[in-house]
Amino acid sequence: MEDYPELIQGAVIEYAPKILTALAILIVGLFVIKFIVKAAVGIMKKRSIDITLQKFLGNLIGWALKILLFITVIAKLGVETASFAAIIAAAGLAVGMALQGSLGNFAGGVLIMIFKPFKIGDLVEAQGEIGVVKEIEIFTTKLTGLSNREIIIPNGTLSNGNIINYTTEGTRRVDLVIGVSYDADIKETKDVLMNVLTSHPKVLKDPKPAVTVLELADSSVNFAVRPWCNTEHYWDVYFEVTENVKIALDKAGIEIPYPHSVEIKK
Repeated sequence: MEDYPELIQGAVIEYAPKILTALAILIVGLFVIKFIVKAAVGIMKKRSIDITLQKFLGNLIGWALKILLFITVIAKLGVETASFAAIIAAAGLAVGMALQGSLGNFAGGVLIMIFKPFKIGDLVEAQGEIGVVKEIEIFTTKLTGLSNREIIIPNGTLSNGNIINYTTEGTRRVDLVIGVSYDADIKETKDVLMNVLTSHPKVLKDPKPAVTVLELADSSVNFAVRPWCNTEHYWDVYFEVTENVKIALDKAGIEIPYPHSVEIKK
């Protein structure tokens, strides 16, 4: 017990400088890493590198530098890097087996960056979700859903699944089905529907909109109404054309059939 104070004092004298130095390296290192990542992204912006690649490489550079900083701090504390590397390798193998999904997500992120099925700002549908690509990170991709939800999809499943990119072509076709009564004149109905499409400012002239008889249903003649629009105008055209069709058909006296309930009086 009498030797403990001297032992503690000796340990403090021996290890305090190492701990303080390691802490200083950690703090300064994190600041320098932040500066390097910011500078690297700035250089990529000046060279007009795709913004998707900018964010991905920025994240990758940041993680790599943080790992190097961690090894440096450990070495400064007196841990031999050779033995530490062996420990890291053994631990890495064990962790790698346990985190196969994460490694798959990393590989998926690399594949997305190489083949570029989408970029930041694109409207995509994948894994049952629809949203605008907000950010492509090392392990996950973030989408902003149509109702302003944040959707996070692992890159592994994303790169291995079906992806529908609605932005690539620049235009979209709006598919509407409008049913009218069997008593309605087909030519008149087509003229009314086509006039709604051609008079809408956001419906494209090329490709031309189309109105055709789709099917003879049980209680209605169904028309396929197919206007084209720019991708960003899709929902405007969808809702506005639907509303204008109802107004135009009512004005022309063309009935849209609907189920009628029959009240039986006793």
